[in-house]
Amino acid sequence: MLRRLYHDQPETFAFTPDNQKWAEAQMKKFPEGRQASAVIPLLWRAQEQHGWLTRPAIEYVGQMLDLAYIRVLEVASFYFMFQLQPVGSIAHIQVCGTLSCMICGAEDLIGVCKDKIAEKAHEVSADGKFSWEEVECLGSCANAPMAQIGKDYYEDLTAARLSEIIDELAAGQVPVPGPQNGRFAAEPLKGLTTLRGFDSGKTKYNASVQAAVEIGDTVKRIDGTEVPLLTPWVKDAAAKPTKPKPAAKPKAAKPAAKPKAAAAKPSAADVSEEQPLTLDAARETGADDLKKISGVGPKLEGVLNDLGFWHFDQIADWTDAQVAWVDSRLKFKGRIIRDNWMAQAKELAKK
Repeated sequence: MLRRLYHDQPETFAFTPDNQKWAEAQMKKFPEGRQASAVIPLLWRAQEQHGWLTRPAIEYVGQMLDLAYIRVLEVASFYFMFQLQPVGSIAHIQVCGTLSCMICGAEDLIGVCKDKIAEKAHEVSADGKFSWEEVECLGSCANAPMAQIGKDYYEDLTAARLSEIIDELAAGQVPVPGPQNGRFAAEPLKGLTTLRGFDSGKTKYNASVQAAVEIGDTVKRIDGTEVPLLTPWVKDAAAKPTKPKPAAKPKAAKPAAKPKAAAAKPSAADVSEEQPLTLDAARETGADDLKKISGVGPKLEGVLNDLGFWHFDQIADWTDAQVAWVDSRLKFKGRIIRDNWMAQAKELAKK
């Protein structure tokens, strides 16, 4: 299937402040210079914020990761989980059409989507609220047929029940996800044949559905208006009184250890700045390939050129004060010292 960017694009994109912090935290999971590994989660969060993946969002992620835009577009266009066209403002419904679901009635579910939303997949309904598509196996074969709506699975569906779900969503309600025929999880339709004494009554729903109900973000966009989702249990834990622990028996005090002298090296932010020697353009011999320095990509190489740095020997002799000057002009601070650009440049200048 040919996947192209949608013809009508918004002018700009920017993460909300909370999403920006989240994205930067994802980048820190990877070694310096390998931030490109965060491209999928950042694209996914951009889609969760806006609803679909726009060209400005793709370019924004590329700037954050110091990646050429085409590299980010390659990822976005390869994975079908990324929507490259507008979706419904309330929900995008993904009906599983693979073997188990097709045998159990997926075609009837697709018929409901055609009748109530739009004749063709990926078209937005006339009221702008819904869109739909048929997808490959979503891995819930024991509860076929099923569909993913927003972030959650709606299983054991019938055409009538899916029609009701769409009406409920349109009315501002969020139907409880999970099995829609009374099953707790994926036990046999005729009832349990083993583990009959197993008590599943600790929660009202199975673990997946229970979490969806408690978090409450099934079809909600992560656009800055939602309750923080990273640790939804913290609020509940804080509200519950805890039993005080019995006081520990006093122990004999140990003699205080002698304080050690601090030997921490000052960071670039702690040093006064001094501008290094810069050039208006590369020398006649041509610019050095600064991307050979670990941690410097195409985007960052362009920034260094704009600042007046074209050659390894310029970087090799930077002092702490000069590092501080350059560091203050880079988007991601501290990478010069972490990757020791000076030592790398010194070796590269010898070649």
